[in-house]
Amino acid sequence: MKRIAVVGGGISGVTATWQLARERAAGRAVECVLFEAGARLGGTVETERRDGFVMECGPDSWVTEKPWARELAGELGLEDEVIPSQDGIRRTYLFWGGRLVALPGSMRMMVPVDLEAIADSPLFSETARAAYRHEPERAAELKATALPEGRDESVASFVRRHFGEEVTRTVAAPLLAGVFGGDVETLSVRAVMAPFVKMEREYGSLIVALQQRRAQAGGTRSSVFTTLKPGLGTFVEAMAQEIAPETVRLRTPVEGISRTGGRWQVWTAAGVEEFDAVFVATPAHATRRLMEPVDAEAAALLHMDASSAVVVALAFDAERARELKIPEGFGYLVPPQDAGEDSLLACTFVNQKFRHRAPEGGVLLRAFFGSRAAGKLMGLADEAVIERAREQMALAVGELPEATHGLVRRWPLSLPQYAVGHPDRMRQLEQRVAELPGLRLLGNAYYGVGLPDLMQRARAAAREALD
Repeated sequence: MKRIAVVGGGISGVTATWQLARERAAGRAVECVLFEAGARLGGTVETERRDGFVMECGPDSWVTEKPWARELAGELGLEDEVIPSQDGIRRTYLFWGGRLVALPGSMRMMVPVDLEAIADSPLFSETARAAYRHEPERAAELKATALPEGRDESVASFVRRHFGEEVTRTVAAPLLAGVFGGDVETLSVRAVMAPFVKMEREYGSLIVALQQRRAQAGGTRSSVFTTLKPGLGTFVEAMAQEIAPETVRLRTPVEGISRTGGRWQVWTAAGVEEFDAVFVATPAHATRRLMEPVDAEAAALLHMDASSAVVVALAFDAERARELKIPEGFGYLVPPQDAGEDSLLACTFVNQKFRHRAPEGGVLLRAFFGSRAAGKLMGLADEAVIERAREQMALAVGELPEATHGLVRRWPLSLPQYAVGHPDRMRQLEQRVAELPGLRLLGNAYYGVGLPDLMQRARAAAREALD
């Protein structure tokens, strides 16, 4: 019987534990214990349901083109709950010059597939439009100057090479801040925009690359985002039902791990237990603390910045929603250079992005505060945070009535910053961890923050540990 400890009950830890439970049910000789410091499982994946409103406390969806979350949904019997984003009305705005201005259609990140779409956009000067128009003509030059395999640069440097400073600031900066809460000047392009790096090596021009891919796809398009009708918390709830209750130890923080005599020791306030393998699925700063006594060099590679996030959901029933004037689309972003100390970075028009998020006639809005603003809001009461969110949203969409329901979640140091050189540091970390048999590091600090990536790595770790 192989004993495995899973430290951390976020989505990675829960998925790994569920996979081990499935392996045990299939006859594999494995026993698992999941240690979670908090009172619930799921980490930032949490859904609250009130009076027909489905309010996500953390991530609200996954990128459709990554298949692993949908595969897991199918195995959990949730295939009928999978729903696409309403891409027929997909539109993203920038809060620009004190008003909402729509990003041109047919854009993927900061790259337009159709150059005509940018011709009349007030977001760009003629200089920026010219940079877009000339980028395909520079394909050979861009391909020749693409970074060689193994080299890295910032997102800002990469985008500037293709489209110039204005596009970097106007489009790239708010898009990346809205996903990572990070700064394009420090984020690694190889870590956060790997598909675009590959396009540059193959085609030179990113615009040409996307046009070619659209042509190869024959014009067919799937929705950009996918979620579950009852909310992403359903993943955690469904997996928890298949995990034996005695496997899970809530409110049990792990104080340390060590390795002696070929086995792993896990230290908690209740004492020390021995295991054959340990999966550490905690945030980077917590993993670093656990790793320092085990391998100081590996711990040093986990020194990375992380930004905090505050999520505020505001739900309006049909009567109150009549006072709102929300434009058609998925939401808006605030360019970091225009964001003040208290400014939100993004706002999602949730009931327009996905069906089944609000009762008939209701409206659900969600604000995302990151970096400096999140730090200032951490210590405030929920009522004060909700009021700050209402004030910020009102700047873009007009005055908001009192919400029927309000929700606040604080996620300190939840968004790791993949700084330039991150992929190389992760390769070095893998080499160090490989010298510690039975150890696996899981979570969003390594190879992606999206749910599909986290689920796929957690399941692979569980299978590999047994094989």
